[in-house]
Amino acid sequence: MVDGAANPAQPTPVNPPKAAPDPDRDAAALLAQGKPEERPAPSAGAEVGAKPSEVYAEDWWSHARPTIDLHGYYRVRAELFHQFALGRRDVAGTELWPQPPDHQYTDIKGAPHQIDLCGDDPTAREACDNNTNAGANMRLRLSPEIHISDNLRILTQIDLLDNVTLGSTPDGYANQPGTGGYSVVGRGGYAPTSAFSSTQWTPTAGVNSTTDSIVVKRVWGEYLTPIGLLRFGRMPSHWGLGMLANGGDGIDSDYQSTSDRLMLVTGLKKYDLYFAAAWDFANEGPSSASLNERQGQPYDLGEEDDVNQYVFVAVRRKNPDLTRDTLAKGGFVLNGGAYVVYRNQLLANDESGQGNAAYLGQSSSNITSGYVRRGAEATIPDLWIQFLYEKFRFEAEAAMIYGSLENTNRTGGPGTDYVNPADANDPGWKIRQFGFASQTEYKALDDKLRVGFGFGYASGDDDVDSLAPQGEGLQPQRTADRTFSTFRFHPDYRVDLIMFRHILNRVQGAYYFRPNVEYDFTRDKSGQKLGGGAALIWSRADEFVQTPGHARDLGIELNFKLYFQAKDGSLNDDPDKMGGFYTQFEYGVLFPLSGLGYLPGQVAEAEQAGLGTPDTETAQTLRWFLGIMF
Repeated sequence: MVDGAANPAQPTPVNPPKAAPDPDRDAAALLAQGKPEERPAPSAGAEVGAKPSEVYAEDWWSHARPTIDLHGYYRVRAELFHQFALGRRDVAGTELWPQPPDHQYTDIKGAPHQIDLCGDDPTAREACDNNTNAGANMRLRLSPEIHISDNLRILTQIDLLDNVTLGSTPDGYANQPGTGGYSVVGRGGYAPTSAFSSTQWTPTAGVNSTTDSIVVKRVWGEYLTPIGLLRFGRMPSHWGLGMLANGGDGIDSDYQSTSDRLMLVTGLKKYDLYFAAAWDFANEGPSSASLNERQGQPYDLGEEDDVNQYVFVAVRRKNPDLTRDTLAKGGFVLNGGAYVVYRNQLLANDESGQGNAAYLGQSSSNITSGYVRRGAEATIPDLWIQFLYEKFRFEAEAAMIYGSLENTNRTGGPGTDYVNPADANDPGWKIRQFGFASQTEYKALDDKLRVGFGFGYASGDDDVDSLAPQGEGLQPQRTADRTFSTFRFHPDYRVDLIMFRHILNRVQGAYYFRPNVEYDFTRDKSGQKLGGGAALIWSRADEFVQTPGHARDLGIELNFKLYFQAKDGSLNDDPDKMGGFYTQFEYGVLFPLSGLGYLPGQVAEAEQAGLGTPDTETAQTLRWFLGIMF
């Protein structure tokens, strides 16, 4: 047996008659909303087979009229970043983290970055000294679900004031389009300077913010049939641990995998086997939408520039209720599957800068001038496995990106770099990337104590100078290797507070070891709990040439947290789910190692220029999280 414990024989169910419309039953169903079993899990609807009841429809139209189910959260996060530039004095544009603009320093090349405007005497020229970035942001996320019937629904995700920085849209501040970009509008007489700002204006994209105050992230429909689930629209995409495709629906998430997709999910319910096939509209290229002409239905201008993507999924996922029963009896559960993506693109229009041929509202004839032959193709297999035994969990995900490019040029026209001047028998460009992530967890003391170990690996590239992309387009290579091999985790796969979360933005070209522990000091059946946790993260580069100091060791990071979950009735009486009020205080400190240091030649150059011996500094962060989940 796969699960280590035999399942008792179940009586053959009798098919019930179709339910007639019943308003009283609908009223009772409304009262049941908010119960823990009705509360969607993170990335609900994104994982194939997560809830078997949402793959097949056995009783149709048991609701007499549509109902609306509303879930979501509101959060405020206050954050402080100290010395995230790590004390490095890099040339502007080459740094891992930029120096604060109100900090005066001289870079490694001897160029001064002066701001002599601080001090107690306004008439004296005293240097400003600041190595800290700090602020707060908020988000209200609404996820309304319109249930037309038991087998037909529309799901949405709408963000209000999405990650808006508190204090970032004061009265008097506005922009307007100008030559080569935007220009700031002159302030009015009632708020002549920023010092006189007295209120906040609504965020408006292109005026006082980069985004609008209301952003619709996702809308998709689901139709349950006796043979499977049909999904269509703009929907979350999540697989396994979220290393590659991550729905990003956690309360502290910032990034998401969202797909414009047509998808069918079916399988063999008796054996907990599920299969899915999807057609994704990954990138259609320029459309006929015009900025100065009203048009009812814009259409895709060209077909040869489309990024075609096809997804195939096969997964074994045991019913959650049967899983709990098996574990309680001392058996084990083995889940896992494969998520395979194939994508290709013949032509591309990626030209940038002034006069480019891909800006909004461009005419069809001008689009032609920006085309370049791309000839891109990639196959992405992603394997996931989960092993559960009593209070032990092991989970792992491994993915590979195997592909090729015929041409890396971005300027339109017939130009190509397909021919390899170093090896005529090996034309084009290759993509060979590999990533692996694992999580191990053991629960003890009535699940109050959780001890874990995480490991992740992202392949590097010994022919590229940096771990993170610098500038636009593909990273330039050092030789004629013509293989891109830096693998990058999804940015919402979080393992720390400083290095991978902020400085590098994600795990890329590196690997890490992460032992961690959490303990609930107090916890009751209502869901209220108070606890804390700690983690140590040791990070190393896969290829030393991609680090600033040409050494593998990047740093040692320590993370600590204290959290409190208030009781809120039925919303969080399941200890594995969160509801109501939640707050968390976190502290992180990063000790940079030789991989983030200076090269010997840079040290000698700085000393000869009279700048002293350059060195790195310890980075620290403080975070305070406040949230309400409903």
